[in-house]
Amino acid sequence: MTIEDLGWTPTHAAKFAEYEAKGCLPGRVIAQRGMLVVATERGDVLATSSGRMRHDAESAGELPTVGDWVAIQVPPGGKQGRIQAVLPRKSAFSRKAAGRRTEDQVVAANVDVIFLLCGLDNDFNLRRVERYLAAAWESGAQPVLLLNKADLCDEPEARLAEVEAIAFGAPVHLLSAKKGDGVEAISPYLARGVTVALLGSSGVGKSTLINRLLGHQAQATLEVRAGDDRGRHTTTHREIFFAPSGALVIDTPGMREIQLWDAEEGTGTAFSDIEELARSCAFGDCAHESEPGCAVREAAERGELSVERLEGWRKLQKEAASLRTRSDALARRKDKGKIKAVEKSLRELYKRKY
Repeated sequence: MTIEDLGWTPTHAAKFAEYEAKGCLPGRVIAQRGMLVVATERGDVLATSSGRMRHDAESAGELPTVGDWVAIQVPPGGKQGRIQAVLPRKSAFSRKAAGRRTEDQVVAANVDVIFLLCGLDNDFNLRRVERYLAAAWESGAQPVLLLNKADLCDEPEARLAEVEAIAFGAPVHLLSAKKGDGVEAISPYLARGVTVALLGSSGVGKSTLINRLLGHQAQATLEVRAGDDRGRHTTTHREIFFAPSGALVIDTPGMREIQLWDAEEGTGTAFSDIEELARSCAFGDCAHESEPGCAVREAAERGELSVERLEGWRKLQKEAASLRTRSDALARRKDKGKIKAVEKSLRELYKRKY
């Protein structure tokens, strides 16, 4: 396998030129299992980020992740290397890091197509679909919704119509990864050199679909829990697999939750119906709550806009506002810390001089 098989292009080469002069090799992060696995023209190597990279990174989202193109230094004959830089990303699927930390986590980088898997079982949730769509549109990749487990659904066509009504530009496909039904419809997305990421909640069938696309058992699978159809994590790390078509497929662990990170544009695209209605509101800064002349609220009252969809949009807006507040506070603390560090250095310099 050559570096071109990994998606390397003349554009990447131009961006890499300055690092080649420093003795670095180009490579792509193909797995994250504790250490990173980077594919290079000399073969796969284990890698860590350089100390300078970790020091200079303002958040975890700036550090290398699966899908990234990197500049790496590898000793002659060595099987471990140091990543010196991440080349500019053309796309990145990000979410807020789990827990109370106010920082982003990049799940996959340099992705062309995102397969958003939704299970048509008791865990099906339209509001969750909207969240994934907002994050996918924000990433810069093309989202494609895959409604899996169609064989377990009594009314798959009705579910398809529900999702198509909120997809707004994202193709939607019904399939059963386990039985192979409908899988042929997604073949056009798996062209040579295209990077596809599979994302979704635990138990939606990502590992089963990976195995179907690759034609062999690459990932372990587990049945979902009886009673609530909630899945268990079978994929524990992120990794790129190589499809027979020449496409690169990124499998990711299932997500119990997805909190958006800086997804204003993505939310606007995912809720383009609400954005369009908002243009007719009496006030440009209408919050669509109790303001007079609110076209959005009036559409909901007439039944032209789902009340549940409007509530889902409001929830995302509140989360975004809360995140901005925490991010601004964190930025102020960092700036204050930098100022204190400079002042301390100046005082020490003054003492040494006088």
